[in-house]
Parts: sequence; structure tokens; C-alpha cells
Amino acid sequence: MKVSIEKQSDGSYIAYNTTLDKVQLIGTGDTITEAKEDFFNTIEEVKDSYTELGDEMPACLAEDVEFRFDLSSLFEYYPMINVSALGRYVGINPGLMRQYKKGDTPISDAQLKKIEAGIRRLGSELAALHLV
Repeated sequence: MKVSIEKQSDGSYIAYNTTLDKVQLIGTGDTITEAKEDFFNTIEEVKDSYTELGDEMPACLAEDVEFRFDLSSLFEYYPMINVSALGRYVGINPGLMRQYKKGDTPISDAQLKKIEAGIRRLGSELAALHLV
């Protein structure tokens, strides 16, 4: 199940499934961790409801959850990632990256793909390195 995590205008976070499942699941919280926990709690509550009613459980409730972040939430959840340094690494102006992080500037799909590709490239490099 694909789940988006986004920062709301009031500073809270929302987690919701984005696939066309039989049920809409939502979790909210003041932090990303709280929103994720609330999302998993929602799954358990919905499962309990199906069990109590004797209805067939939708397959989506048994699927692994794949979280997807908006940029603001990504940098909030992974504070060890420096937004300016990542911008330089992926070839995007660090000032523009900071604006993307704040949500001050709309980001195009092409820029999102460029950032995601850079993060994946960095992850592969980190996974392959050995310390001496």
C-alpha cells in the first residue's frame, strides 16, 4: 500500500493511502512519527471493524506499507540530510532547495524526479562503501 506523508499548512502531518483501495485510511499527528503511528492504528481499527462485522477483509489491509514523503516532510523526518548539501549533490541551487523544503516554491515533477534520483544514487553509494 502506498501512503503519502505531507506537512499540512498548520504544521501538523497527515498520512493517507494513495492507491485505489476499498478503504481510505488516514493518520494525523503533530510529528511524522505520530502520523505514522496513527495511520497504523487506523489500519488496526478498520481490521477490527471488519472482523466484528464478519465481513471479508480487504487485501490492502494486509499489504506492506510504502511511505512517500513530500520534501518538507522528508527533511523533517531525516534531519541528518542537509538540504543545501543535497541540492549541490543533485545539481539544484541550494537556495532553491531550501525554498522547496519550506514549501514556499512549487516544485515541478522533473525537479522531484531529479531529487529522488539523487537520493537513490547517494543511498547506493552509502550502501556500497566500507570504512577503514
